[in-house]
Amino acid sequence: MRVPQTAVMSGRYLTNRRRVSTSRAKSGFLGWWDHVPQAPKDPILGVTEAFLADTSPLKINLGVGAYRDDEGRPVVLRCVRAAEARIAGAQLLESISTAASTKLVERSVQLLYGMDVDIVKQKRVSGIQALSGTGACRLFAEFQRRFYPESHIYLPIPTWSNHHNIWRDAQVPIRTFRYYHADSKGLHFAALMDDIKNAPDRSFFLLHPCAHNPTGIDPTEEQWREISYQFKVKNHFPFFDMAYQGLASGDPDRDAKAVRIFFEDGHLIGCSQSFAKIMGLYGHRVGCLSILSGDEMQATAIRSQLRLIARAMYSSPPVHGSFLVSTILGDQDLKALWEEEVKVMANRIIKMRTTLRRTLEKMGSSVNWEHITNQVGMFWFSGLSPQQVDEMAKKFHVYMTHDGRISMAGVTRSNVDYLATAIHEITKSD
Repeated sequence: MRVPQTAVMSGRYLTNRRRVSTSRAKSGFLGWWDHVPQAPKDPILGVTEAFLADTSPLKINLGVGAYRDDEGRPVVLRCVRAAEARIAGAQLLESISTAASTKLVERSVQLLYGMDVDIVKQKRVSGIQALSGTGACRLFAEFQRRFYPESHIYLPIPTWSNHHNIWRDAQVPIRTFRYYHADSKGLHFAALMDDIKNAPDRSFFLLHPCAHNPTGIDPTEEQWREISYQFKVKNHFPFFDMAYQGLASGDPDRDAKAVRIFFEDGHLIGCSQSFAKIMGLYGHRVGCLSILSGDEMQATAIRSQLRLIARAMYSSPPVHGSFLVSTILGDQDLKALWEEEVKVMANRIIKMRTTLRRTLEKMGSSVNWEHITNQVGMFWFSGLSPQQVDEMAKKFHVYMTHDGRISMAGVTRSNVDYLATAIHEITKSD
């Protein structure tokens, strides 16, 4: 019986393919990525993974940095639902993405500096829509590297862990300045000022304008004025990472005071803004990077460079989230509703701080818990050691990051007593 030519050819192909595969395997062609090691787990995502694997009904996740209501659920704000309804009929096409991004930048800048400033009309601000706060920081880090290739970035000790990743991956050398005082669980202001004074002139500093992450410790208004003055003396460049405007005090204007002090003092300023937490839009990745320039010509040049950097990173940002934010900030009624809702969010966190502190004090704890209510914003830097954090998870199924940072958004009326009991038991020997 004669075998069809196609079958012969097919058989030869398979035989040759096996030979090639064997040959490639022997020569190492199939081992392109054998040398790639497992990356270390993200400290925050790792907390969530451990929490999800725990089957205890008592478990509490205090690692998540997003707002939760008193039932522990994510919240869709009424202002967001209203904005969704308004843009429901809009055609989100590429032809309007630039206009949407421009509106987002203008309204973000007004939220940051205040409605009465003229820098938008004067066209002194270079801004670009970014992929939330992380994307805005990454854009600025790349911009810094390109135009100040010999510079460093000074980060506070401690700071959000991803700040180190962002500037490291942009190949900007990192230096640090002292911020947290472990003994007082407060601001180490004298050390902070010494480090600002001792840094080389014209250094880049990253500052948290409110609700410092992870400590929840902010300078007072007078301390911000001293910091601003020393920045002028040293001609340092302030880059603010604003992720919690409104969530620290419940008042967006009050939470922007640090930035406005620097503006009043005549600084040129860089700022990252995120709307993930303050508007409950974590999955939309809406952010803004803005740089205040000396004049319109300088701003135009900077904007062109920021767009060039973004083009190679992600080309253009998604439109839907920016439409929601710009619609809310651009409408008087919707903005007022957002301000009302963000105040409710902030007040719930403040109330949980007070309740947790009082509960611990009623238990007769010998530990001073004043720092629970002295700190502000979403996080409480508890002072628990890594060993105590491990015990909290093992004995009480309470999960937080290893540095003892607790997300107060995860504390509710239904679990605050249990959390206080766990903390009290763990810290009895302190």
